[in-house]
Amino acid sequence: MDIKDQLGSMREGKMSRRAFTKSLLAAGVGVTAVPLAGRRAAAAAEDQATYFTWGGYDIPELFVPYQEKTGELPNFAIFGGSEEALTKMRGGYVVDVSHPCNSGLPRWVKSGLFQKIDTTRLSNWGDVMPQLVDLPGNEAEGSNVWLAPFDWGQTSITYRTDMFELEGEESWDMLWDKRYSGRLGSLASGGDAWWCGAIKAGVPLSELDTDEAFEKIAAVMREQRPLIRTYTDDTTTLEQALSSGEMVAAMTWNSSATLLKAEGVPVKFAKPKEGALTWVCGLMIHKDAPNLDRAYDVIDSLLSVESGKFMINDYGYGHSNTKSFEQFDENTLAGLGLSSNPSEILEAGHFQIPQSQEWETRMNTLFEEIKSGF
Repeated sequence: MDIKDQLGSMREGKMSRRAFTKSLLAAGVGVTAVPLAGRRAAAAAEDQATYFTWGGYDIPELFVPYQEKTGELPNFAIFGGSEEALTKMRGGYVVDVSHPCNSGLPRWVKSGLFQKIDTTRLSNWGDVMPQLVDLPGNEAEGSNVWLAPFDWGQTSITYRTDMFELEGEESWDMLWDKRYSGRLGSLASGGDAWWCGAIKAGVPLSELDTDEAFEKIAAVMREQRPLIRTYTDDTTTLEQALSSGEMVAAMTWNSSATLLKAEGVPVKFAKPKEGALTWVCGLMIHKDAPNLDRAYDVIDSLLSVESGKFMINDYGYGHSNTKSFEQFDENTLAGLGLSSNPSEILEAGHFQIPQSQEWETRMNTLFEEIKSGF
């Protein structure tokens, strides 16, 4: 089967994203040029919900219950970062369901662009972990919440165990190691990189908004800039570079290490001695959602055991449905860097703390300047 045939099979749900990626990696072909989401969005069905999400979540495996109910997949629209998504919606872009993370929740709510979720309309809500619902800015009123938690995990370092020579413990210093200048990669979004820079700089995440914190973090990010080969939020770019040996270490999410291990690439997802960055992401409904009933179907599908099993097994992410973890034994979960008790993971790292819109604007502006060499 050639690559065009494989791409067609993946779009039709006959081939998993994981299997498709494996075939491309084996052939030495990058995934970044595959416009799956754009093609799907261009052929949007008016009677299906539109799901505005990160790349990699626009796949059939997460929408088995939805497709069984409606006969089709939802429409997909992709963003590279949650700040980009919110800016686009502030500009008038209307979708049904969006996929932000906890650090931006209060700002998303404050935008006035979203409606509360009536959890009585979700068949899987009773199995959602309460500790993931109780987030700053997600104050529930009766059965209503702003955000339905979906996935959770960490931002850390995926590195080639056969190519990166550790000096002591795993540490954020690995992404500042001058021995590997030009062979290190990073996520491009400040929502990950700036926060990890704060951990490297020793800045408590509860004190991010001070002038002193900005100076300390900017200093370490400028120190790192000449060492970075690529900044990107297209994780397949980082994964392929690690697979080929072009890079020896990169800032990634859990899923990159899980995928590469499955393909036989000798990598490890680091547990930095300073702590990893931990996060929870979830689902919000636009106040003007044109397909409200289908919006609830999208959320219910993503909260299902079927979706949770895929997220855990194929992406290495935690899932909000407790029953998803019952599909795995503890050894398997430990091998994925997970636990059936999310508190163990969330408390082991640095949990993102929501910041103001002013902080986000200042941080993103400064980080873009640093990435550009200023």
